[in-house]
Amino acid sequence: MDKNKLLKSVLVSVLLITISMVYAQQSSPADKALSSHQQGLVSIAALTATGNVEQLKIELNKGLEAGLTRNEIKEALVQLYAYTGFPRSLNAIQAFMTVVDERKAKGIEDIDGKEIVVNNIAKDKYEQGRKVLEELTKTTQAKPAPGFGEFAPRIDAFLKEHLFADIFGSEVLTYQQRELVTIAALASMTGVEGQLQAHINMGKNTGISDHQLEQLASLIEMNVSTTQANTVRKLIEIPLVPVIKPDMLIRISEIEIHPEFLEEYKAILKEEASASVAIEPGVIAIFPMYQQEEQTQVRIIEIYADKQAYQSHLKTPHFEHYKTSTLPMVKTLKLVDMTDVDQDAMMGIFKKLK
Repeated sequence: MDKNKLLKSVLVSVLLITISMVYAQQSSPADKALSSHQQGLVSIAALTATGNVEQLKIELNKGLEAGLTRNEIKEALVQLYAYTGFPRSLNAIQAFMTVVDERKAKGIEDIDGKEIVVNNIAKDKYEQGRKVLEELTKTTQAKPAPGFGEFAPRIDAFLKEHLFADIFGSEVLTYQQRELVTIAALASMTGVEGQLQAHINMGKNTGISDHQLEQLASLIEMNVSTTQANTVRKLIEIPLVPVIKPDMLIRISEIEIHPEFLEEYKAILKEEASASVAIEPGVIAIFPMYQQEEQTQVRIIEIYADKQAYQSHLKTPHFEHYKTSTLPMVKTLKLVDMTDVDQDAMMGIFKKLK
């Protein structure tokens, strides 16, 4: 290689290294996206909090495929009992057991990962938990906690000794991972904005950025609802996403059923409608009815967040089952697309039924 070619090669290498260094300096932690592992933990936590077991099984599979270990997922589900209650946590653990067994039956061997060991190194677990909370909040934690801790000392003890000592005492998950799990669960539940704000602050202290929280909100919207995702957006002061979208789909299905199939049809329809509303965030309402004087005349009010939600609904196993099972039972079918008279009133739909 002559001198000119050598010099040219050296200059190109220096230029590439310089560009890489500049890019690295310009890419701040605030621009860092949630990793596939983090996204998996967020989705698993959200679906555990809402009790959506069937969709949770799908996300558990995705999480394992993304490289989450079995022990990381176990730790997340155990931790969630402190925020979602034993029933939701136990249901999620049972679902995870099913997923693991199904994967084993298919010859898939997932990694256990780091051993779950509780490191209660302090003689005083309350003190250990109090120090963990101080690290998360970056503020001094009084003993007992002012307010609720003075009023109900036992709950203060459970919080410090059990949650922040026993549960956080396992190093299988980092504090940042644990805060992502907690934030996702609280963001999926109603009536806990105060606790959500507190844990968003703690999460930021562990290095979670607003950009990552914005991504977390998108995952909550995908797995739970736009309304719940907006609780995060509101707290991190970014624009909210309209709950009612311009292409919201409202439809009345007018169906006549062959009399001999009526009871069987109603049972299948009831199951499909229930599954659709429970599992699909984009399904706002599926409300089946029939005429009192002519029960074979069935009417279904269907409301979907947008056209994409409707298209996704058509591909779900429960709708496919409904469609194929009831096809011989249907005498006539007419789909009538509707437009709302008062869009603002749509926000209160079915509110009084709660």
